[in-house]
Amino acid sequence: MSIDAQVTEVKPKLDESKIVGTASKSQILTAEFMGEVNTPSADLKWRPTLTHKCVGFEPETPNEELIKKIKSEKEVLKLASMANKNSGSEPITQSVTPVVGTNYLGNLNNGSSPLDNSMAISNGGWIVSVANTTIEYDDINGNTQYYNDIVTFINDVNITGVCDPVVIYDASMDRFIFFCQTCPLASGSKILIFFSKTNNPQNGWWYYKLTGDPLSNNDAFDYPKLAVSTNELYVAGNLFTPPYSNCSCFDQAVLYQIPKAPGYSGGSLNWQYWYNISGSPFTLLPVSYGQQGSYGPGCYCVATDNAGSSTIKLYDLTDDMSGNPSLNLYNVSTPSYSPASDANQLGTSCKLSNGDCRALSGFYLNGTIHFVFHSDIGSGWNGINYNRLDPIGQTNQSSTFGLSGSYDYSYPTVVSYATTTTDKSVMIGFGRSSSAIYPEERVVNCDNSMTWSGSTLVKSSLGYVSYTSSTVERWGDYTGSSRKHNSSYPSIWMTGSYGTSSNEWNAWNAEIHDASVGGVNENSTATDVKIFPNPIIETFAIEFTLENSEQIEIGIIDVGGKVVKQLYKGNAHSGTNIFSFNKANLSAGEYFLTIKTNSKIIKNEKIIIAK
Repeated sequence: MSIDAQVTEVKPKLDESKIVGTASKSQILTAEFMGEVNTPSADLKWRPTLTHKCVGFEPETPNEELIKKIKSEKEVLKLASMANKNSGSEPITQSVTPVVGTNYLGNLNNGSSPLDNSMAISNGGWIVSVANTTIEYDDINGNTQYYNDIVTFINDVNITGVCDPVVIYDASMDRFIFFCQTCPLASGSKILIFFSKTNNPQNGWWYYKLTGDPLSNNDAFDYPKLAVSTNELYVAGNLFTPPYSNCSCFDQAVLYQIPKAPGYSGGSLNWQYWYNISGSPFTLLPVSYGQQGSYGPGCYCVATDNAGSSTIKLYDLTDDMSGNPSLNLYNVSTPSYSPASDANQLGTSCKLSNGDCRALSGFYLNGTIHFVFHSDIGSGWNGINYNRLDPIGQTNQSSTFGLSGSYDYSYPTVVSYATTTTDKSVMIGFGRSSSAIYPEERVVNCDNSMTWSGSTLVKSSLGYVSYTSSTVERWGDYTGSSRKHNSSYPSIWMTGSYGTSSNEWNAWNAEIHDASVGGVNENSTATDVKIFPNPIIETFAIEFTLENSEQIEIGIIDVGGKVVKQLYKGNAHSGTNIFSFNKANLSAGEYFLTIKTNSKIIKNEKIIIAK
C-alpha cells in the first residue's frame, strides 16, 4: 500500500500588510517548440560519449570579495581548532538510523567539475539522473537502460554545449521535467526544457527553447532552480552581464512562470517572467510539494544571502499566470549565518570549495517550507543548516548539524521522510570531507521534533579530487535527491559526487530508508540490497582539438593493427572535445585509441590495461 495519497493543497494567502517589496511582471511570451526528442542511447557496455568542452569561467557572484575575506578569516579559526585536536562524535539525539539500500555507479565524469548532480524517480520506478553533461535512465535495481551525453540527447545542431542540468518528477502529473542551459555563458544564451511524453522517459520528450536573456541586455542565465505547482512550472535563475566572468557581472535574479499542461502534450507554451525582484536575491529557490500531489495556485520561493545574514527572504507568487498574480517579498528573522572556510582533503593541499550560503534545496508541505543550505557551525567549519519556515506566521525554526573541529558538511539536499503530511521528518543527503578522509557522500535523518540521527556513509572516495585546479577544486554545486512517493514505506533516492582513484569526480546513486524497514525496496527482485555495476565501469577520457567542425572516427586497435571496437563515427565540433568510454571491456594488454578525420590521424593514444 502506498504511503502517499494524492493531495492538492490550497496555498494559504499571506498577510499583505507585511509585504516589504514586490516585482515587475513581463508580457506573455511564447516558447520556441522544437519538437520531439527521443535519441537512441549510446552503447551501454562501452558508454562512448563525445562532449564539446565549454571553455569559460564561473561568473563572479555578489559579495565575492567579502566572501573571500570571510573565508580567509574563518581559515585561521579552523587551523586553530585543528591544532587543538578537537575530536568527538556527531550530536545524535534520536534513534532513526538511515540505511543504504540499492546503490550503484551513476553518471560518469567527462572532464568537467563540479558534476551538478540531480535525479528524480517516478512512481513507476524509473530513475533519471543527470550530471553536468550526461543523462541516464535506470530501473529501480540500478540497471542502466539509457546513457548519453546531453548534447547528443538533444540532437539540435544549434546546441553545442550545455551545463547545469536539473531533472524533477511531477508527482501530480506522473511525468518528468528536464532542464539544461547553453554553455559557456554568452550573449544569446538559451534555456532548454523537456517534458516527458509519458511516465516512461524512454518514450521521448517534448522539447522547448526559451531565451536566457529575457531583458534583452545580452545577459546570460545561470544557477537554475526548478519547482512545480498544481498547474505550473517555475524556473529561477541569475542573470549575468558581459563579460560574464572576472567582473562584478551579476545583474539580477529572475523567475519564469510556465503553465505545464501544454508542455506535456507538445502544445504551444506561453510563459512570463518576474524581474526587478525586491530584496535583490541571488539565487531564488522555488519549492514543489513534498509528497504525492501538489499545491497552488502560484508557489513559494525562499532566498538566503550568500555572504550571510539574519534574515530569510520569503517570496509569495500569489496566483497562476491565468489569474492576477503578484510576487511579494516578506522578511523572516532567523539565527545569524555566514560562510565557512573551504574544506580539506586527505592526501593533498588542494581544498574543496564550500561555496557560499545560498539556499540549495527545499519543498513545501502542510503549511511549512523546508529548505537547506550550508554555513559555518563554529570555528570556520561548514555544516548543514536545516530550516522550517512558516509562511503564515512568518517564523523560521533553524537547526544545524555537523562536527566542528573534525569535518566539513556541504551541499545538502532535503526530502520529506514522513508517512503523513503532518509529520515533518526529513532525510538530508550531503558531502563530507576533512584532512583525515577523502570526500564522502552521506545521509542523515531529522525527525518531526527536529532532532538528529547520526549520519550514514553512502559512498566513500577512492582518492582525493584535484583535476581542474591544484588549489581549490569545485565541489557540489548540488547533491540531488527525490522521494519515491508510492513506496509502502518511506524511501528516498539521492545522487552525489565521490572521488575516483584518478582524482576525479564520479556520481553515485543510492536508495535510502531506515533500519525499521528491514528489507529491500519492494520493487526489487534482487537478493542483496547492494547492486553494483556489472560489468565494471572504468572510464578513460582524452581531449583533442579541431580547427573546424568535421566528421571523425574513433576506434580501439590492438598491437597487431586489428580493430577491436569502433566507438564513435560522427561529427565533432571545432575547439576542444572530450571523448570518454568504459575501458573495463578490454582484456589485459596494450591498445591504441585512434581518432581520425577523413584527411589525417589526429590522435593515436596508447592504452595499457593491467588486470
